Amino acid sequence: MAEPIDCAVLAAVGVRKTYSFGAVPVEVLRGADLAVKPGEWVAVLGSSGSGKSTLLHLMGGLDRPDVNGGEIRFRGSPIAVTHGHRLDTYRNRDIGFVYQFYHLLPELNVLENAMLPAMVGNWLPRAFSGARGLRRAEARQSSIALLESFGLGHRMHHRPAQLSGGERQRVAIARALANAPTVLLADEPTGNLDVKTGAGILDLLSERHARGLTIVMVTHDPAVAQRADRMVKLTDGRVEAEGVVR
Repeated sequence: MAEPIDCAVLAAVGVRKTYSFGAVPVEVLRGADLAVKPGEWVAVLGSSGSGKSTLLHLMGGLDRPDVNGGEIRFRGSPIAVTHGHRLDTYRNRDIGFVYQFYHLLPELNVLENAMLPAMVGNWLPRAFSGARGLRRAEARQSSIALLESFGLGHRMHHRPAQLSGGERQRVAIARALANAPTVLLADEPTGNLDVKTGAGILDLLSERHARGLTIVMVTHDPAVAQRADRMVKLTDGRVEAEGVVR
């Protein structure tokens, strides 16, 4: 059974999204609904091209629905009413992103990559204060603590190219958690990893989920989805409820 919208920390409500490929419009999402409760881990399944990543990008404020194509709500309020710095704040502080291909900056070391969200946050109006240096010091210590808890204490000053795939993904997760977001959005977080390494990443996410982190995870793999509290499936641009996993 679908979760009620009024209980959700993050929700897609009747979302439609159309892309144009040349002169041909392709409607990827056709009224998708998804409500995520605080502290819940939801896995979104679907075939390639079903719109899973599109839905995640919309929920994260990286893209917008079609005009009159539904809305994304965070804590009951549509994120479309935000703009400029307010939307930047939502993406920087309320939401954390993890991707299949890590998206680490190759010229920065592990610690610098993990600190990026906090450093970007310093440029947002609500982050301005006379204690900018202290904020940087706090961000550094927080990122060091995260990386050490992920078993990367010995890799702080290595560049991404010097890391294994599993290590890169752990850095990416540390970066996503740097600002203690309300919701973590994970797009195929194990899709580029072997089974054993992927299981380690899922263990890491499970540990954070046990601490209360809300997670929305896109995957094409039912075995990976089994780690979530609830699975839903995208079919023909709409979300079908699959029920409770555990």
